Order: sequence, then structure tokens, then C-alpha cells
Amino acid sequence: MTEPLKHECGIVMIRLLKPLEYYQKKYGTWQYGLNKLYLLMEKQHNRGQDGAGVATLKLNPSYGHPYIDRARSDSKSPIKDVFDEIYTKIQKTEKFQDIDIVKENIRYAGELYLGHLRYATHGKTTIENVHPVMRFNNWKARNLVLAGNFNLTNVDEIFDRLVCEGQHPRDMSDTVTVLEQIGYYLDTEYDKMHRQYAETESDGRKIAKLIEENLDVVSILRKSTENFDGGYTIEGMIGNGDAFILRDPNGIRPAFYYADEEVVVAASERPVIQTAFKRNVEEIKEITPGNALIIKRDGQYFEAEIRKPAKRTACSFERIYFSRGTDKFIYEERKKLGHQLIPAILKAIDYDLKNTVLSYIPNTAEIAFYGMLEGIEEYMIKEKRDAIINARQTLSSDELMEIVKYRPRVEKIAVKDVKLRTFITEDKSRNDMVEHVYDVTYGVVRQGEDNLVIIDDSIVRGTTLKTSILRMLDRLNPKKIVIVSSAPQIRYPDCYGIDMTRMTEFCAFRAALELLHETGQWHIVSDVYRKCKEQQNFPKDKIVNHVKEIYAQFTDVQISKKIAKMLRPDDMKTDVEIVFQTIEGVQNACPDNNGDWYFSGNYPTPGGNRVVNNAYINYFEKRDIRPY
Repeated sequence: MTEPLKHECGIVMIRLLKPLEYYQKKYGTWQYGLNKLYLLMEKQHNRGQDGAGVATLKLNPSYGHPYIDRARSDSKSPIKDVFDEIYTKIQKTEKFQDIDIVKENIRYAGELYLGHLRYATHGKTTIENVHPVMRFNNWKARNLVLAGNFNLTNVDEIFDRLVCEGQHPRDMSDTVTVLEQIGYYLDTEYDKMHRQYAETESDGRKIAKLIEENLDVVSILRKSTENFDGGYTIEGMIGNGDAFILRDPNGIRPAFYYADEEVVVAASERPVIQTAFKRNVEEIKEITPGNALIIKRDGQYFEAEIRKPAKRTACSFERIYFSRGTDKFIYEERKKLGHQLIPAILKAIDYDLKNTVLSYIPNTAEIAFYGMLEGIEEYMIKEKRDAIINARQTLSSDELMEIVKYRPRVEKIAVKDVKLRTFITEDKSRNDMVEHVYDVTYGVVRQGEDNLVIIDDSIVRGTTLKTSILRMLDRLNPKKIVIVSSAPQIRYPDCYGIDMTRMTEFCAFRAALELLHETGQWHIVSDVYRKCKEQQNFPKDKIVNHVKEIYAQFTDVQISKKIAKMLRPDDMKTDVEIVFQTIEGVQNACPDNNGDWYFSGNYPTPGGNRVVNNAYINYFEKRDIRPY
């Protein structure tokens, strides 16, 4: 992606099912779990670079000894810094050889591990906002540690409910609100069980042990999430040793797990588990939407339905861009996204493949490029077949060789340089620096003769295209530049974890506004604002997405042409066309992950329509604030 977005965070959980002595004997170190945690987090570093955190829990700790440890960092290299801190503390106590002594005296020597990688889609990138977050108590089973990949559209509602219960939350953020919501029902369950056991038992230690052994995590999660509206994968561990990974009922945010006799491990992405534990894809399971993977303190694990599963609308951007392309299915889907754009590409270059150079924006569009290339090759094979059949009676050896040599012209055109850092504040000079984020390969495009087709995975704002890429490509003097997006036009804000919430961020929205102005339909802008304002106090399940009316007056092609005109610099010599994927194309390529609200405006939860209308109101009233 030419304009990287901050987006979904990454999670990891590891539960060792054997005593630490087992791993010491088999793998040569009791740090087996920590080492795997580090590997899983590094393999998911793409999911968060604003912060990283780790929490560990010791099962059956001695009284008076800490049993929950946490390390967090918001530095420029957060994973490294977190594990430097952990391993430094361990190295200082390497004199302990007995595992029982290790467990009691060495921090982070536990059986339950929780890791998190953070991208700040909202809020400050300070250490206080880095997960895991903790809720401490002197009773083990009332301690709660949470981390997650989530955004809720109705934090204000949940916050107000907590206040009505008499609480005084210290913050209104998603993270604190979710922590306190689950913590509230954990406390409630604990109190209920305490009253129940106190009727027949007077020893407080025995009562606490009974509660720890029989805590109903499923009931706690069901009550906690009753009013959640959003996309979420939330991992948590309770001080008694119970743990869970909870997924939203639409499956918006991803979660996978693997289990054997030694370990239960969960992560945001499937291939990282495959790599870290050397497993086949078939052995990795996806947590069912609406379910939680529950891991009890005794090592038993199971999935339980927490919320009734709704229509599956897993985030398609995970498949197009965010998740690692090393996943077997994501790789196939990205190739298909590129492959099925062939008819539109051929039309854009007037079917002149002999005079067309094909390339991609590094590096996330590379897989879609392979799919596009396969589609071009298939088309050319048919062309060659037809040429041979049609001229088979008179075809000479040289002519046959010329037909056989006909193949796609593939070159690496765009080269992304190291990230340029500029301290220049004057706009004109800064823009000149931004122009050089990308460089081009000279000499492979015939000036004035060749078309240049460049595929990117998506176009959000279009800023980098306008200020850098198109200017760079224009230096090659091609006959025509065709920018291909493997994603459709992004028209609507996200409210489930991607940092794109303002309407003016979207070049598609700006293009639609220009078209409304040019066609004398500007009144629609005010009409939509009025309709959105009228719904502000409606129940969220009664709100309609009226922003769709902004786009309804025009075809996708009309908006694409306007985007191309807007993004083409005034001083550019070459003609530019932009080809977008269709929404139907995404649904075809990603049939099990076709959540497309940012393209279609069809939000999977009621809160989505409230968010898009609020985002439009903010645009109209010129307020630069988050719409939820």
C-alpha cells in the first residue's frame, strides 16, 4: 500500500500444559514458552509497531510471591525492548538450577503467556495505552489481564452502564472500558460464588480455592459482552489460571489456535503458528465467530458460544493487505484479486500487450501482481494459439518463433527508498522531499511507445500517488499510465480497527463531491447532512446509512475517472487511468472473508451506520474529530 494505514493489532497466547521441568528436559530450557512467544510476536510485527507488551502468570504460586508479571514498551523497537527487559531479569538469576526455585524466584517463569502488538488507531501512543492492561486484587480469581485487537462503536453506552452501577472508570477508552466491563462481571461472579460457598464453609482459603476451581468464565463473558457493538478479538487471563480468547459474532477480527499434549497457542494469524510450531495448515483451527476459546486452570480447553454467531463478515482488508501473505489461503486470494482484473486492464491499454510494461508497487501488491501476470499469460497463450491456427498453412519458422517469443513484459519499475526523514517545515520544500519516497528504474520503458501498468493493493487517500508515484513514473515518458487497485474504491469510514474514520481522507469521496458540484447536484450534500442529523438520537438499530446517496448518482467508472483526474498532477505529461477492483470481485476472491463496509457502506453491526453518519456530519460541520 502506498499509504500505510494503522490498523488491527496482533495477539498471542501460549498455555503450557506440562510442568516447566518437562520443557527443561525435552527442549533444554524452561524458557520454551517465552521463546515461542517472542517468535510469534516477531512473526506478527506487521500488526503493530506503536507498542508491544507481555504478561505471564505462574500457576499455583506460593503466598507472598508475585505471580503475574508484565513488560511493555512504546519505543521504536518495542518487541526487542520488551524481551531485552525480560531476558535481562532472567539472566541475573541464572544461578538457580532447580525448577521449583526458578518458578518461585524468577520473574516471567510461568505457564501462561500473553503477548500483544499495538497499532494506535485512536488515542495516544504512550506506555499507558499499551496492552496488556491489568486489574489487580488480593484474591487471585479477581485479578484480570487483558489485551486485544478491538474497536467498539458504543463505548459511551458501556461506560454509562458502568457509571450507573456506581463505578468511576478512570478513562473512557475502549481498552479501559472493556477491562472494567469484564472486571465488573468477574467481581459479580466471584461475590455470588463466595456467598454460595460461605453457606457451608467458613475457611476463607478453602472458599477461595473452590471459586478458583469452579469459576464460570463462560457466564462472565456472556454477561460482559451482551451490549458490545464492534469488531474484537480479546484475550485475557484471570489470576486463578483460567484464560480465554474471545471473538466477535461477525468474525470481523481474526483468531486462530493450535493445541496438542504440550501446549495451547492462539494468535491473530495462522501461518505464524504453523511456522513457530512446524504444523500443517489443517492442524490450525479458526476460533468460531461469537465463540471463546476457554483454557481452564487445569489445562482443559474448549470452545464455547458467548454470543450467537451473526452473518460472517470477516474483514476483507485482512486478506487484501493487513495479514501476512504467507497464509496459504490469503496467498491464493490475493492472486485471484489480481487475476480477475485482466479484462479491465486489457481494455485500459486497448489490448496492446506488445507495448505494455507490467509492474507493481512494492511490496504488499506483489502477490496480486503474480495473479495479474498469470491472467495476462493465459490471455497471451490464447492469442498465440489463435495466431498459429489462423496462419498454420503459411506460417514460416521465423514467424512461428516470433509468435512463441510473445510474452508479458515484466519489469521492476517502482523502487521504495528507505524512509525519508525530513525536518523541513516549509510546505513547498517538504512536498519536494515527499516526491522522492519512491524512485523508478530507467531505460526499460520506451518513451512515447509503451503503456505502463502498475498494480497496488489499494488506494485510500491518493496523496502518495499524486505527490510521488505519478510524478516519478511520468519521468519515464510512457504513452499511458494505468494504476490498478486490487481493492475497490474506499468510500466509507471503518469503525472496527482500521485508522480511516474521516470522510475527506477518501479520494473516492472527494471525487463524488466534485462530480456533484459539476453536475449541479450539490444540494444532495446538504440533504444528506439533514438526514444524518435527524437520526442522531435514533436507536442505533434504526439508523440508515444516508451517505450512500452521495455516491448513488454516479457509476463506479465515473468516480474512477474523476479520481484519476484529481490525482494527476497539473504538470504531468502522461495520461493516467485508474482501474479499481469491484466489490463483486472481492466477494468472489475472498468468499469467506467478504466484510466490505468500507467499500459498500454495508456495516455488519448497527453501530456502523451511526459512525458513518457521524463522520459525514463531522465533514459537513468541518470538525476534525473521531466519529465514535
